[in-house]
Amino acid sequence: MKKSFIFILLFIFLVISPASTWAGGLYLYEVSNLDVATASAGWAARAQDASTLLTNPAGMTRLTEPEMQVGAQALYMDVNFDSDSKTTASGRSGDASDWLPAGGIYYVTAPVPELRLGFGIGGYFGLGLDYSDNWVGRYYITEILLQGITFMPAAAYKLNDWLSIGAGINIMYVKFYQEAAINNALDGISDGKLEIKDNTVGLAANVGLLIEPTERTRFGIHYMSESSLDFKDAPRFKNLGPTLKSALGSAGLIGSELKLGMTAPDSIMVSVYHELDDRWAIMANGGWQQWSEFGKVDVTVSSETTKNLTADRNYDDTWHVAAGAQYHVSDPWILSCGIAYDSSLVDDDDRTPDLPLGESWRFGLGSKYMWTERLDLSIAYEFLWGGDLPLDVERGPLAGRVSGDYPDMYMNFINVALNWRF
Repeated sequence: MKKSFIFILLFIFLVISPASTWAGGLYLYEVSNLDVATASAGWAARAQDASTLLTNPAGMTRLTEPEMQVGAQALYMDVNFDSDSKTTASGRSGDASDWLPAGGIYYVTAPVPELRLGFGIGGYFGLGLDYSDNWVGRYYITEILLQGITFMPAAAYKLNDWLSIGAGINIMYVKFYQEAAINNALDGISDGKLEIKDNTVGLAANVGLLIEPTERTRFGIHYMSESSLDFKDAPRFKNLGPTLKSALGSAGLIGSELKLGMTAPDSIMVSVYHELDDRWAIMANGGWQQWSEFGKVDVTVSSETTKNLTADRNYDDTWHVAAGAQYHVSDPWILSCGIAYDSSLVDDDDRTPDLPLGESWRFGLGSKYMWTERLDLSIAYEFLWGGDLPLDVERGPLAGRVSGDYPDMYMNFINVALNWRF
């Protein structure tokens, strides 16, 4: 059993490490099979498997024996940009669509009746876009990756028959990479390139309450604190024309260390789960995320002439609502479904090609089959609809104006999970 657990742990780590939370949403709810099937409805109150250690660690007290969940997820994002007549920059329309892997592993054990301990690996925070090198917005961005992998030890304690508390430490390893083309038109040569990359570790608190006034009803409150992410790197310039090389050198920006400080937002989720009878259960969420702090990026250029500034990208805090249901078809089969809405963290006027974000709707559906008394197999699908996202940016004559929209932006999530009880 120990060898099997280590093998699964290494496999999931290799699967999720390339791209656990890529795409146009920085904060994804799809951390487990049920969160895909219900579109996150009941996030902090369901507490039906080991993944609750991330969505509400207090829910671990509902697991009466050691339990492990292993999930694999395929994500397809459709992100295409169509330029319009206002665009002055040269190039092709952009296409960052791709299939991407994800997954997670969660384990909970019960050393004593009132205490639960757990550990999980997964991802909920990040983005990733890879445009072609000759697309119309290449002087703004050609590739960006801000991807976090969470390692979560957690504990929960049942205070009495109706109240449980839980807490965990979110140890988030985050990789950052950004690449953009440089317009060498002043020297009449082909484009240059700018690259910045680094990785860091951020810490956050993950706490929750589970309130169970009756056997059929429970309320969950989940809070994830903010996490400071400090990146630093000396930007690398390739094929830089002599005119720009002289100007950037005079400003002390070549060979200098660039420091970027950003804040992964804190969030709060309040959920309810209620069983109408032995077959039907309903659930709902209300949530909030502080993206306004993430939009304030502290920038420091360390050189003989040091420049400090805070770049405010005018992000807004967001709110979230969701509703869902579960139906026990028979002893081995359970069906789940849900719908969710998240407001946009950026207004249309402030949208940029490195973060083509907007409001989103989620629609989830899934089923669980009780293979044996100790083994479940679950399959889930979710469709995320972002709609049309207009873009109009202008950053001087070298970058040019890029205007148009991302039409019918959407994502598909397909999740398969196994759940063992020992």
